[in-house]
Amino acid sequence: MNRLRALVLAVLAPLTASLLLQGAGTAQAAGYRYWSYWELDGRQWVYATQGPASLRPEDGAVQGFRFSVSENSADAATPRATEPFAEICGGTPERDGRKRIALVVDFGTARDAPEGETPPKARAFCASVAEDASAADALAAVAAPLRYDSSALLCAVEGYPRTGCGEQVSAPDPSGGSSGGDASGDGAPAADAAAEGSAGDVSAGPSLGLWAGAGAVLLLGGAAVWQARRRRG
Repeated sequence: MNRLRALVLAVLAPLTASLLLQGAGTAQAAGYRYWSYWELDGRQWVYATQGPASLRPEDGAVQGFRFSVSENSADAATPRATEPFAEICGGTPERDGRKRIALVVDFGTARDAPEGETPPKARAFCASVAEDASAADALAAVAAPLRYDSSALLCAVEGYPRTGCGEQVSAPDPSGGSSGGDASGDGAPAADAAAEGSAGDVSAGPSLGLWAGAGAVLLLGGAAVWQARRRRG
């Protein structure tokens, strides 16, 4: 009987591992497609703790906006350029009653773009605005048209993207590169990546591994019954 038990464990162990790996491979965390807002601290982007409509940067500040698909602020992709204020606003003179805000706008990669849209190239602007202007005011002064939803969430910069606002999407396939961090490579849109991933979707029914495992259990269980009857006989 011990020999039979060892045989059962030997057969089921690799099948169980295969099923666990299969589940891990098909499960992809959901993400959200949206514009994230950043502040440049030295040469490093820091996720803003206030929204652009409420934050009022001081003269000389560098603000960043990045469009991407990410799960949350910890996973959000930063703007890929870290140009200093002097490089962006060096040619814009100071004026009484005004302040200069440097803005880096990164429209993201093709992988993060909504289906049918192509992201414009990233660029930098120098906004000369009133002293009490918010970051949103500065962005509107140089990168209109902007689009917001009913909750004041920034949906589009310079009209990009044409539709959608913070919608939930499938996260890009890790094998094709992630949208998080500072990834700069372009690739297939997130929608295409999700479509490719669905080709092996196991949600429509039990997988081959599951049926094989069930079959092994039945066969080995039958062998155990047969051996027990043989011993009694």
